[in-house]
Amino acid sequence: MTDLQLQAHAMSFGPVAAQYDAARPSYPDELFDELERLAARPLAGADVLDVGAGTGIATRLLAARGARVIAVEPSAGMAARLHEVTPQIPVVKGTGDELPCHEDSADLVTYAQAFHWTDPARSVPEALRVLRPGGALALWWNVKDRAADWISAQEQRLAAALPSYHYYGGVIDGAEALVEYGLEVETVRLHWERQVTLDSHLTDLTSRSYFAVLSAEQQAPVLAAERAALLADFPDGLIAEPYVLDLFVARAPGTR
Repeated sequence: MTDLQLQAHAMSFGPVAAQYDAARPSYPDELFDELERLAARPLAGADVLDVGAGTGIATRLLAARGARVIAVEPSAGMAARLHEVTPQIPVVKGTGDELPCHEDSADLVTYAQAFHWTDPARSVPEALRVLRPGGALALWWNVKDRAADWISAQEQRLAAALPSYHYYGGVIDGAEALVEYGLEVETVRLHWERQVTLDSHLTDLTSRSYFAVLSAEQQAPVLAAERAALLADFPDGLIAEPYVLDLFVARAPGTR
C-alpha cells in the first residue's frame, strides 16, 4: 500500500468502533500470565501505557489484573467508545511514534494488535524513552489460525474480493525491530479458540480496515458471499474460531 492508503486504513476504525468493540476477539488469561512471566513483574501495581488501545479490549484486561493503565489512541471514535465503556480508564490522544508521556513514566508499554501501525524507527525509541529502567515493551498479535481449512479458504476468497485485503502473519516478526535496538526479546506462542455466531463473525469482518475503507455497497456482496460459504461449513450458525497468539516481550535494563 502507498503511504496515503496506509493512513486511510489506519484511520478507518473510528466509524466502526462499535462493531470493533462488540465483535473483535478478546485474549485468554494465559496471555497475561506469560506477559508477567516474561516482564518479570506482576501487572498489579504496574504503570502501563497501552498504545493503540482502540476500544480498550486489552486495556480493560490489563486493568482487571491490577495495572494502572493509561490508554493511548489516535482515533477519536475509538477513544470515545473506550471512554464510554470504561470511563475510569484515562485515555489520551496520541500514537506510538510520538507518545504524549514523560520520560521514565511507565513500567510497561503494550501494543495489542497495534504495533504494525507504527514506524519502528520512531516507536521503539519512544517506548524506551518512557519506560523506567527495567521496564518492558510488549507486542502481541491475535490472528486466526490458518491451519484450519475454512480459515485458509476464507482468506483466499477475501484476497480475491477485496483490493486491500491483508493478513498480518508476516508482520508478526516484530522481534526484528526490537533486536535492532539491542533489546533481548522473548517470545511465546499461544493457541486458543472462541465460539461465535455467524452474525458476530461477519461483524468482526466489517471492523477490519480492509472492509472499513469500503462503502456499504461495496461490502454487501462480499458479506453475502461469506455468509453463504460459512453456512455451508457451519449450518447451525455457530463458528469455532481458532487463534494463534504471538507475544513478544523485550526488557531493556540499562538502555539509557
